[in-house]
Amino acid sequence: MKYAFVFPGQGAQFVGMGKELADNFATARDVFAEVNEALNQDLFKIMLEGPDSALTMTANAQPALMAFSLAIVRVLERDFNITLKDKATFVAGHSLGEYSAACTAGVFSLTDTARLLRLRGQSMQNAVPVGKGGMAAIIGLSYQDVGALVEACSNGSDICVAANDNSEGQVVLSGAMTAIDRAIEIAPEFGARKCVKLAVSAPFHSPYMAPAADIMARAFMQVETHDAQIPLIANVLAEPITNHKEITKQLIAQVTGTVRWRETMDFLHKQNITDVVELGAGKVLSGLFKRSYKDINAISVGSIAEIEELAKNL
Repeated sequence: MKYAFVFPGQGAQFVGMGKELADNFATARDVFAEVNEALNQDLFKIMLEGPDSALTMTANAQPALMAFSLAIVRVLERDFNITLKDKATFVAGHSLGEYSAACTAGVFSLTDTARLLRLRGQSMQNAVPVGKGGMAAIIGLSYQDVGALVEACSNGSDICVAANDNSEGQVVLSGAMTAIDRAIEIAPEFGARKCVKLAVSAPFHSPYMAPAADIMARAFMQVETHDAQIPLIANVLAEPITNHKEITKQLIAQVTGTVRWRETMDFLHKQNITDVVELGAGKVLSGLFKRSYKDINAISVGSIAEIEELAKNL
């Protein structure tokens, strides 16, 4: 058995996230308390009670999703005596999930990860005025085929790019709202089956995020980092790295760069990974693996029953 542990990105959050863990494990309560203290905010209250509009704010959703994932990691390690670095061949995360993966691998402390994600969320949100940028999911076109659509939609400084290459036939565009609206309008002409505007407030993973990348570059200079104890597959490389300086470099590049998730899955498949475990909210990543590779056992772990089942099998 060869395991990879993966961590979800933005959009997987839900009100009530973490309640079951906190009600049953002091370990989880400690994680949520540490994140609250790091942010000087009762983020866990928003996770438990909402409102949904507050939880989905980028500056809240990013550290909240990480906190939930890391609570599961800590419960596995401290309450079930499962040491992930002894079990995992690789870790990876989708967009903000790469920070959860890095924290799990020992690159950053939990406190620093929470603060980095709060800053990342704020700086990404502030990089572009609300309403000026957006994202859209293109269904039915490959990453290679999307290029012609992107070119047709971009006009002068109003551009869009392929932000997330999620799986074969599922690519997310990001950029100026004018370009995104144009993409939705003409995507069928390029062979797309479906094109859906996403409920996000900024054009993430596009050149418009350059101001946020600069802010993150300065922030990483103030944070203590360590080499990864588990090889981390970087979003923008789709290959593993362990050196802490290289990891921070690629996390900065990730702010404006493409999330190469399809290639990440392909890499894990070629490394003969037998089991992919998604730790945290939702089932998006495990779902992508299930649809893409029938010979990989992909599961999502977010409830106590799922944690117990995983611990039994590990």
